[in-house]
Amino acid sequence: MKKEILLVEDDADLRLSVGRKLERSGYTVYTAADLRQARRLFAAHGVPLILCDIDLPDGSGLELCRQLRPSSDVLFLFLTAMDTETDMIEGYAAGADDYITKPFYPEVLVSKVNAMLSRQDQGEGRHRIVCGGIILDTEEKRVEKDGKSLSLTAREYALLEYLMQNPMRILSKDQILAAVWDQEEAFVDENTLAVNIRRLREKIEADPSEPQYIRNVRGLGYIWERNCVRR
Repeated sequence: MKKEILLVEDDADLRLSVGRKLERSGYTVYTAADLRQARRLFAAHGVPLILCDIDLPDGSGLELCRQLRPSSDVLFLFLTAMDTETDMIEGYAAGADDYITKPFYPEVLVSKVNAMLSRQDQGEGRHRIVCGGIILDTEEKRVEKDGKSLSLTAREYALLEYLMQNPMRILSKDQILAAVWDQEEAFVDENTLAVNIRRLREKIEADPSEPQYIRNVRGLGYIWERNCVRR
C-alpha cells in the first residue's frame, strides 16, 4: 500500500491537526490550501487518496474530483460541513468514494482512510471483476455471463468495464463520455451514450426494460447498482 495522502483544506488549524493525526498513523501527508496547490501536488506525487474540502478559496473540491476521475483511480474522500442529502448526492455524482461531515472524530477519519486504502490494495493485481453472474476479465478483454461468453463491441466493453470498476457510484454522463470516448471524436453526445447503454443492457440484463445492473439516476447520470469484487 502506498501510504501517501493529499489533504486539501483551507482551514489552517484543521489542515494541521488532521495532517498530524494521519502522520502519526504512518502516512506521508501533502497539504494544499486551494485547488491550484492541490493540482500541482497531485501531478508531482500521484497519491492514491485525496481528502478534500468542498468549499475552497479558488473553487469547489467537486471540480477537482470531476477533473481527475476520468483519468485516475485516485480515491476521493470529501471533508465538508455541507451535510444535506442534496450535498451528499452531488458529491457522489462528482465521483466521491466516501464523505465525512464536519465536525468529525479524527479516529473515525483514520479508520475510513485505512479501510479505503486497504480495499484498493487488495484489488491490485486482480484482473477479474465479478458481479453476480457477470465476469469481466480486464487482461483478456473478455466478458462472461452465467458461464457464457458475451459478444461485445469494443465500445460496449469499454463502457461495461468503466461501470464495473466504479460500482455503486453515480457517474455523470460527462464523466462516462470522457472516460470511454475519445474527446476528439465527432458527433459524440448524450444520445450516443444512451444508445450504447441500451445496447449493453440488451446483452447483460434479464429484462432491459427493468434493469438490475445499469440504472438511470434522473438528472445525474448512471449507476452500476451492484457491488463487485476483484479476483
